[in-house]
Amino acid sequence: MNDHTDLSSFPSFKAARRPLLAARRLALMASVVAGLGVAAYGIGPSFSTGDFLTSTAHAQVNNSVRDVPQPVGFADIVERVKPSVISVSVKITEKVASNDGDDSPFPPGSPMERFFRRFGGPDGSFPGLRGPRGGGRGIVTGQGSGFFISADGYAVTNNHVVENADKVEVATDDGKTYSAKVIGKDARTDLALIKVDGRTDFPFAKLSDTQPRIGDWVLAVGNPFGLGGTVTAGIVSARGRDIGNGPYDDFIQIDAPVNKGNSGGPAFNTAGEVVGVNTAIYSPSGGSVGIAFAIPAATVKTVIKQLQDKGTVSRGWIGVQIQPVTPEIADSLGLKKAEGALVAEPQVNSPAAKAGIESGDVITAVNDKPVHDARELARTIGGLPPGNTVKLVVMHKGQDKTVNLTLGELPNSKEAKANADSDDDHGSATRGTELPKLGLNVAPASSVAGAGKDGVVVTSVDPSGVAADRGVKEGDVILEVAGKSVASPADVREALGDARRDNKNSVLIRVRSGDASRFVALPLGRG
Repeated sequence: MNDHTDLSSFPSFKAARRPLLAARRLALMASVVAGLGVAAYGIGPSFSTGDFLTSTAHAQVNNSVRDVPQPVGFADIVERVKPSVISVSVKITEKVASNDGDDSPFPPGSPMERFFRRFGGPDGSFPGLRGPRGGGRGIVTGQGSGFFISADGYAVTNNHVVENADKVEVATDDGKTYSAKVIGKDARTDLALIKVDGRTDFPFAKLSDTQPRIGDWVLAVGNPFGLGGTVTAGIVSARGRDIGNGPYDDFIQIDAPVNKGNSGGPAFNTAGEVVGVNTAIYSPSGGSVGIAFAIPAATVKTVIKQLQDKGTVSRGWIGVQIQPVTPEIADSLGLKKAEGALVAEPQVNSPAAKAGIESGDVITAVNDKPVHDARELARTIGGLPPGNTVKLVVMHKGQDKTVNLTLGELPNSKEAKANADSDDDHGSATRGTELPKLGLNVAPASSVAGAGKDGVVVTSVDPSGVAADRGVKEGDVILEVAGKSVASPADVREALGDARRDNKNSVLIRVRSGDASRFVALPLGRG
């Protein structure tokens, strides 16, 4: 049916022209529309269907819609909170490459580079950036959002908005512009604290003390595309999202439209409190597709307090490489549930190593609070101040034990990451001994140049084998099988045989890839 179809020829339309039926139909439509409005927003008086039918029919008879109840919107909330939201503009003196569409003025992999890569520009350039084409040095500008948290000018925004900024300016809702200084930044949570001096009467927002529920309304206020003062609405879609940004990921997912320039802006609940700071979107196209991520208010409170006190954030550190406990790993270790954080390797001279924590241990509780997964352990330890003594419950070789240790301070340097590629040709010395049950060929690491002295090196992998399914690659070094150190293919075979005799469904192997190690559970019933 097109826009010009004549509905008067339809029998149902003719019938609808009867006055009484028309009144009833219009009344029903009004009840549905108004009912969605009131129920959806959850604000204002409630009405029964009968109330709508009566009032609407009455309005139709009197040729007036004055008495028809109207949907209640967010205007009162927006009027109250919008003055606390600011636009943040930055200027950065940077070496600008050709800027013909692919080149970034920021270091590859840096938060600013990832941010602008994420959103993209319609002409292929980095959106929000203004700089000379053809290379050289120039002033690069960017825009984001933020909000005041105190009357004397402290404001929150994203780290990637003000990172490397030489000059920061904020524009308030009343159109005034102020210079701001960066008080502190935290790259791990992508938060920054800035300060505007000269006034003590800025309107400010309150950070919520409670977590939002999935399905709660949220309002995103910010500076999308440099427009300033824009409000969008949606709901909380999920909580505790891990988007691969780091071990402290704990994002609130919302579906309120968030676009370039919204970064650092607040997400309000219907009480006018900030439940999160908008920081990222998922977007194949570069624009909003209804999936945005906000840093929870609880995290913001903790980080901002430290930034205000000392300009940096100190986090507790025990010094272990950890990984999730999968159902297969749990079965291999004899755990009843796939919970806790598996220690892949304690770092040398770390608090964990000094306390006797070893590879293969599973940390199941911190200060009597259960640890459900590896991310929860990272967040819990990171939220404690260095120097504190903590009590860990650790499953060690099938037995629970309690470990007390003093937290160190998380180093600022990035943690070592596994490098799947290697410059050494591990397979050149020998093809190795075949392990058909696993789909691997292995050789003593000491016999292969560059593989080190410990373990057995994987010289080839059957693409259809169980090891390949679990991510084992040529060049990886197997250090342990079922908790036993291995130095030869014979050691591996013996450990596999012992696991089968113990009726294990899978076997846990510790693998070193590059500078990092991890555990991999391989099923024994295949191959």
